[in-house]
Amino acid sequence: MRRIVGIVLAVVLIAGVAAAVALGRDSGDGGTAAKTVRGVIGSEKAEFFADPDTVKALAAKGFTVRTETSGSWAMDRLPLKGYDFAFPGSKAPADELRRGAGDQGGPLRPFYSPLVVVAHRNAAEVLADNGLARLRSDGGSKFTTQGTLLMDPYLAAAEDDRTWQQLKGASGHAELSGTVFITSTDPVSSNSGALYLAAASYVADGGRVATDTKAVERTAPLLRKLVQVQGAQQTSSDAPFRDFISGVGNPLVLVYESQVASLLMSSQRQEVGDLVVLYPDTTVSSDHTLVPLTGHGRELGELLSTDPELRKLAVRHGFRPQGAAAEFSAATADHTAYIDQRLTGVRQAPVPTAEVLRSMAQRARG
Repeated sequence: MRRIVGIVLAVVLIAGVAAAVALGRDSGDGGTAAKTVRGVIGSEKAEFFADPDTVKALAAKGFTVRTETSGSWAMDRLPLKGYDFAFPGSKAPADELRRGAGDQGGPLRPFYSPLVVVAHRNAAEVLADNGLARLRSDGGSKFTTQGTLLMDPYLAAAEDDRTWQQLKGASGHAELSGTVFITSTDPVSSNSGALYLAAASYVADGGRVATDTKAVERTAPLLRKLVQVQGAQQTSSDAPFRDFISGVGNPLVLVYESQVASLLMSSQRQEVGDLVVLYPDTTVSSDHTLVPLTGHGRELGELLSTDPELRKLAVRHGFRPQGAAAEFSAATADHTAYIDQRLTGVRQAPVPTAEVLRSMAQRARG
């Protein structure tokens, strides 16, 4: 009899523990997230989602987020069944994704980042001496760390296949040799590479946004030069940026401002060496656009757009929250030598439709 009673009590005890654990999961006790959502994201947002503080902030709101990275323009070719959201780097690839997605109330744009060109100081100074860039007054310090890339003169140099050796002042710098070009990502699969072509096309075509095949054809020879001079291209801006900071690769690299800002604000800040940040006088901002594929995906997008803690973390990773310039300005106040908080004198080029931009990228790739 005692043995039977003991067994019964043990069973009751185990059942009680199991019920308590289940109740804890349902109620969110112990910080366990109630919803697991899967998404595919551009690689420039990988560090934001992997940040332990982001994971903790999302868990506090009942979310565990599992992400995989992809080039923004390659996302629409992925089998997205089972995913809750897709998060490319701009509106154009998001429009492509929406065509195949169910109606979840439209895309959300929690934050954005303008495109910039990072340059080594010698390269930036040679560009400035030859009228291709303008460096900001440095307030008496020895080095200049910020400036403006003048797109019209730069594209004219690209059209003429100008080499560094043809620019005055370059002969004293052995690392400046060959054709002058900006390293960008593959425009067929990557957002930053495609937006680079959008800005270049807009400038080269007299301030007109490409709307049809004829417009694409007008600038195709120039865009082909911008791309083909680079040889093999990466599908993410992360690797070229890391190479640049390590002191290898091309002296001019197209990246997101968020990558620079994140590096500067990092608690484990890496030395930036002779970094100069050039803001193109005509550029395109990358509006990171979340496309909800399920209701949970939409909840996540709304959370990223409105939750103060998550917005703060996005800023820490260099992104500019939509409609909240003060948050970004406060966070980057110690880094204005590199970061142009107000984007002074920067003109935003309109972005062509997804169909036109894809055609432009394919023509440029040849």
